[in-house]
This record gives sequence, C-alpha cells and structure tokens, in this order.
Amino acid sequence: MKYALLLMGHINDPNCGEDGGADPEEFFAFDKEITEAGVVVTSFALEDPEHGVRVSSDEKGERIVSSGPFAEVQEFVGGSYIIEVANIDEAIDWARRSPGSAPGSHVEVRPVAPY
Repeated sequence: MKYALLLMGHINDPNCGEDGGADPEEFFAFDKEITEAGVVVTSFALEDPEHGVRVSSDEKGERIVSSGPFAEVQEFVGGSYIIEVANIDEAIDWARRSPGSAPGSHVEVRPVAPY
C-alpha cells in the first residue's frame, strides 16, 4: 500500500522552523535511511509558507490569486514522502523515525487513494 507522510509544522510554534525543531542534518540522515530502505516512491520539500500563492474563488466564482503569508493558516505542510509499505503499521514506524515528528511539528500519515 502507498501512504503519504506529510511533514507538518505550525507557524506560531517556537519549536518549529529556523529557530527550533529538527536540524537539517537530521532530515538528510532520515532521507538517506528511508530512501536506502527502498520504500520511497517520491518525496519533496516545500519552501516556507510565505513564498506560497493561494488561488481561491469568491462568491461569484471569480478566481482570486493572493500571495502569502496567510494569517488564517497556522499549520503548514513542509514536505512529503510517498512510500510503499505492507501496511499502516510500517508507515507509522517510518513517521516515528522522521525528524518531522519532533516537538513543534508532526507527521500526518494518510493512505494514498488507489484511483
């Protein structure tokens, strides 16, 4: 089965981001470990939320494009792995190993829809 490991952070948490959380070297080590285990289908890291652009619709259906940061968004996705493992327990095990589950952040594990 395929699972997404979503590396989540929170804007207002001092344990997350440049001033806290896991050291980049920890992420590099984890990336090497999970890749060498042969379970990674694909992965990516994202720039900080303030570099994002949001596309939404108003009540008339008109598209609105706005640049970040977005004050109403407190939690953000910092990156993701798509892994292929036998079951949810293996996916959870990889999430536990990730530096993304350190204080100030968490890893959300979600099955990838099969369609």
